[in-house]
Amino acid sequence: MPKSNYKFDPDSLSYDKVTRNRKQKTALFFKQLAAISVVAGIFLLILSFFFDTPGEREQKRENRMLLEQYSSLNRTLNRMDKSMNDIRDRDDNIYRVIFNTEPVSPSEREAGYGGVNKYKELEGYSNSELVIETSKRIDKLSNKMVVQWRSYEEVVSMAMEKEEFLSSIPAISPIADKDLTRFASGYGYRIHPIYRTRKMHKGIDLTASTGTEIYSTGDGKIVKAGYTLSGYGKRVIIDHGFGFKTLYAHMHEISVKVGQKVKRGELIGSVGNTGRSTAPHLHYEVRKNNKTENPVNYYYNDLTPEQYDEVISVSSRMNMSFD
Repeated sequence: MPKSNYKFDPDSLSYDKVTRNRKQKTALFFKQLAAISVVAGIFLLILSFFFDTPGEREQKRENRMLLEQYSSLNRTLNRMDKSMNDIRDRDDNIYRVIFNTEPVSPSEREAGYGGVNKYKELEGYSNSELVIETSKRIDKLSNKMVVQWRSYEEVVSMAMEKEEFLSSIPAISPIADKDLTRFASGYGYRIHPIYRTRKMHKGIDLTASTGTEIYSTGDGKIVKAGYTLSGYGKRVIIDHGFGFKTLYAHMHEISVKVGQKVKRGELIGSVGNTGRSTAPHLHYEVRKNNKTENPVNYYYNDLTPEQYDEVISVSSRMNMSFD
């Protein structure tokens, strides 16, 4: 049953039926629709203040998870940064002290910080401060790792060189002399056995019977091997690198050739009595940067402290040399 609208007439004190044409009906419809839309909009706006949409709830959940992940990442960065600082301290105060080299400078360790704002594109967001700070920490830590890696490469190189250096130093007796009975004449001014004059003796003389084995006192390469007219007779010279050379003179047999590489303790020949020599013995010299040094100062690798003290005492006696 269709509904009808009535209007009260105060003159007749009765209700008169209201009739509208199509245009009025249309206008009324749109007014009602507008009113409903306004009310619905207000209702939805009120709801949005108190209730999240499914999309908003998902976005907030993702934001919470992202913040938790950043917090966890920063805790991890704290631990990693502490570990890097510990590694840095060991590098500067232990490893580099061992190899007698300067620590990495703070300016080098901090290199690459600052400059152009590389984080500008991260600005303008709700969590920009957290994201930028975390990015900076990651970049700083990465830089520390690169610097530390380079430092360790340098330390490894020094360690390898140190190992080679220690192997090259002439640090043992050239002939077996456990009882220290071979020492005949030391380094320094001695009476020459032929000229009977006081003359600089540039090495030490170790007595032994002809044929006694002679060993290289350090790793190196044979640079001279053969007879010489200088008075050394049959002699061998080994270049050990790092400025060190050793000479073995008055030999009976030579077991090595020029250019051959030898190791410490390797056989190079035997004791003889060639050249200007008054008895079978080995004349042994140590040269550092082409200057002779007292060989007993390098006699420490196969001697006890007591034996070394005895060698020093014997070598300092003023006596006649054998060559």
